[in-house]
Amino acid sequence: MPGVVTDSAMAGDHAIEYGPAGYKGFLKEIRIFGLACFATIGGFLFGYDQGIISGVLVMHSFKTHFPNLSSDAGLEGWVVSIMTLGAMVGAFINGPISDRFSRRWSILIANIIFLIGSAIQAAAENVAMLFVGRLIFGVGVGMLAMVCPLYLSELAPPNIRGSLVALQQLSITFGIMTSFWINYGTQYIGGTGVGQSQAAWRLPLALQCFPSIILATGTFFLPYSPRWLMNQGREDEALHTLVKLRRVPETDHRLQTEFLEIKAARMFDQQTKDEKFGKDSSRFLVALQEYKELFVAPHLRRRTMVACLLQVIQQFTGISMLLYWKTKDNEHANNVTELTDAIIYYAPQFFEAIGLSGNSVNLLATGVVGIVFFLSTIPAVMYLDRWGRRKTLMYGATGMSIAQLIVATLYAVYKDTFSSHPSAGWTACVFVWVYIGTFAFSIACVNWIMPSEMFPPAIRGKAVGLAIAFNYLSNFVVALITPRMLESITFGTFYFFLVFCLVLGIWTYFCVPETKGVPIEEMDKLFGGNDGEGDLRRIAEIREQLGMGGSAGLKSNLLRKEKSSEHIENSV
Repeated sequence: MPGVVTDSAMAGDHAIEYGPAGYKGFLKEIRIFGLACFATIGGFLFGYDQGIISGVLVMHSFKTHFPNLSSDAGLEGWVVSIMTLGAMVGAFINGPISDRFSRRWSILIANIIFLIGSAIQAAAENVAMLFVGRLIFGVGVGMLAMVCPLYLSELAPPNIRGSLVALQQLSITFGIMTSFWINYGTQYIGGTGVGQSQAAWRLPLALQCFPSIILATGTFFLPYSPRWLMNQGREDEALHTLVKLRRVPETDHRLQTEFLEIKAARMFDQQTKDEKFGKDSSRFLVALQEYKELFVAPHLRRRTMVACLLQVIQQFTGISMLLYWKTKDNEHANNVTELTDAIIYYAPQFFEAIGLSGNSVNLLATGVVGIVFFLSTIPAVMYLDRWGRRKTLMYGATGMSIAQLIVATLYAVYKDTFSSHPSAGWTACVFVWVYIGTFAFSIACVNWIMPSEMFPPAIRGKAVGLAIAFNYLSNFVVALITPRMLESITFGTFYFFLVFCLVLGIWTYFCVPETKGVPIEEMDKLFGGNDGEGDLRRIAEIREQLGMGGSAGLKSNLLRKEKSSEHIENSV
């Protein structure tokens, strides 16, 4: 296959293995696993809001408190949409912020913004206050969604990098699942009717502040990314952090190889930047040029296309979007029902058609979906570094396509007669869950992983921010077009999303390289880069300078480092 590196691709001449892949690697790297679980609280916050707002908007007390909002479907839709716009801005601006102040402190900044927005929306007394809170809250969500996978990818050894970053998606699904049960319980505060207390909706909105406070406090104990430290010229700190993360001696050949690869990549980027822009160029102008190069330089353009198209296709497979649809055919004709994706929109109708109603429908349509979503993400965390990114995407595309086709066809044939064909209704429900499950273990995880591992160190933060901004922009677009599609083409909406599932499989097969197990600094071997004669000469000189030609070179470099350290100590 032209342009595709398969699973057999190795990390060049310097393959680095600290242990087994998947959950066995987690057991060996327990400290990194713990750090990842803590950092992915940011993903939990995003998932929690996705689920919590659905229950809040249909609570009697909320609709009574915001009568103008509850009577205007368009305005109510904007309550959610404005969060995605804020998240798009947050993801984009956090690229430069995380480069300048570190991944660690950008997590803290994001949490401060998140807490401000959460407090405003939980205390909202009018629609304007609610909108402002949701917008600020969204900026914090986008910043966390951008920096958490990036931070994890830079901490992780190659053998568990995919599984470690996949914890971000697992945390998101855990947030979605948790939010449903919190909504389910708080709706009974004061009753579900006229006497319902405002605490029924204010409490779930306020509760998300607590995990955010925990994450914000914990950032003071998180390590800096060793790659960020190297980019700041803090070489000794980078080496010390790597030693603590990998839990091996400083003289371990794997650690020395990884450290020298990070250093060589940094030196190459710095020398190239100085040559292009000059040593005295302003940081702002350099940043603008780096954004431009993401679309102009061939090897960077290819990475940018892969990273951004993953985000766009993920949204256009029909999931991870916020859909608001005004029900017309039941006693709640003036209510707006929030659903977390286009497919789940039909689930309550299927459940009602086979004789279920009330809380049973709500439980099956939302609660069970949340559980399926969460459980289906676990295999990706355990095995994605064994399966590889490409195979996982293609398996997911196949499963989603089959499920979309079956559900769409069943709805087209039985949409008016499900009550007399309960087996067709149950079959459709099962394939809704199949769709959710295949999405969860495939593109839902891979779309976080690949952007965070593909780019050179100098522009990695900006590139990841751009990719995640595309995710939220696509989310916003899908949320705008889907209600109109449901009204005009009904079951054809499934076929529309089916096309993108098929595109995902075909595009992955021909255009997406396998990055499993490849050190971040070796990605040029997959995507190109360093192809010009000058670039090749520069990287060869850097590698020679660092003694990276073999074991003898590594020993020589260690001796030079030790002598240099002795000289510094004697001078002091």
